[in-house]
Amino acid sequence: MYAARRILKKMRYGEATVTVVDPRSYMTYQPFLPEAAAGSISPRHVVVPLRRVLPKAEVLTGRVTTIDQDRKVATIAPLVGEAYELPFDYLVIAMGAVSRTFPIPGLAENGIGMKGIEEAIGLRNHVLEQLDKADSTTDEEVRRKALTFVFVGGGFAGAETVGEVEDMARDAAKYYKNVKREDMRFILVDVADKILPEVGPKLGAYGKEHLESRGVEIYLGTSTKSCVDGHVVLSNDLEVDSNTIVWTAGVKPNPALSRFGLPLGPRGHVDTQATLQVQGTDYIWAAGDNAQVPDLVGRKAGNENAWCPPNAQHALRQAKVLGDNVISGMRGFPQKEYSHANKGAVAGLGLHKGVAMIVVGKTKIKLKGRLAWYMHRAYHGMAMPTFNRKIRVFADWTLGMFLKREITSLGAMENPREEFYEAAKPAPAPAAAADDKAKADDKAKAKAS
Repeated sequence: MYAARRILKKMRYGEATVTVVDPRSYMTYQPFLPEAAAGSISPRHVVVPLRRVLPKAEVLTGRVTTIDQDRKVATIAPLVGEAYELPFDYLVIAMGAVSRTFPIPGLAENGIGMKGIEEAIGLRNHVLEQLDKADSTTDEEVRRKALTFVFVGGGFAGAETVGEVEDMARDAAKYYKNVKREDMRFILVDVADKILPEVGPKLGAYGKEHLESRGVEIYLGTSTKSCVDGHVVLSNDLEVDSNTIVWTAGVKPNPALSRFGLPLGPRGHVDTQATLQVQGTDYIWAAGDNAQVPDLVGRKAGNENAWCPPNAQHALRQAKVLGDNVISGMRGFPQKEYSHANKGAVAGLGLHKGVAMIVVGKTKIKLKGRLAWYMHRAYHGMAMPTFNRKIRVFADWTLGMFLKREITSLGAMENPREEFYEAAKPAPAPAAAADDKAKADDKAKAKAS
């Protein structure tokens, strides 16, 4: 989206047509997904409609299934109807990443990801629904399974999500007579030996201690072996039953990239030069989570194998350089190399709680607690695309200071026609009428014979 905006901004009138193809008609600001899952931000305010942001672009809702580089044609599969071909002169690959999963029995059937706004809404409704179940049942096994929440992955996504969801569940429990925070069990699992590696070992250790002080069980150096029917088996021999298994164990490039005939790196990313041009081409660019972009700052420091990490800090800046380079390529000008020094990282662990590492020159400033939480909100609030969405997000936060958190579960929205279907389907015939009909059918058969 940012690359398209940059191209449209720099392009002369009528110089070219910009076409954006995406299966969704909006862009999701993923750092806010944990807060959307906890109800701190309205889900609609975390997404940006492409047609509003890119009024001069052609926005197609569908998927690119194949790319013919010789003919410079992409095959588009729209939401409905038959696929068709779309010719292009220049191509930008920015498909992002998907959840990195493993062949764990039961994961596909029971896991909940955190890569899209739909999953964040689903997780929020699901967690509140579990509290409803636990409050309404007399079966202790059902209750225990409903109140056990397992989170796999201790990076930003996992730590932030468990912190926000625990906060929400703690608030919601005040309104349930038969559910207390002490009845709930939150478990965070990671194969690494620490959580929040992005902010360094000291802040990661603080984050771990903070979450444990809130009753979150953290198991490091531990993998998930199975979760069939919600029965979670961990490599440390711990076994628990849970209706909620949240999978945030990293990301991988979109697997569709393997169908496009592009040069890929060892982990499936599009192999690019420092100019963001795909290796071996002069008309294809790639950026963001699906691109393997050399980290020039790291390489100047002596790390010859430094690559830009897949995060929003790099993706947003790469998009601007990419947009400028596409315009330069169209006009025959030299390409500019992408170079960016890490500015640090911020993470929220629930309301008024967070960690932050800010890089100023060669100095790293480490913050924790409420001040770090303010830094987290300020940074991401300003980074949120469009002035419209910035205002809405800050308005949600401001209202949250004075109003209580919303604890309504709207799980029925996942099957909105179910109630109408039950009301509209033909009613079964009364038992007496059914018997009379059967007797009449028997008499008719007897006469016929």
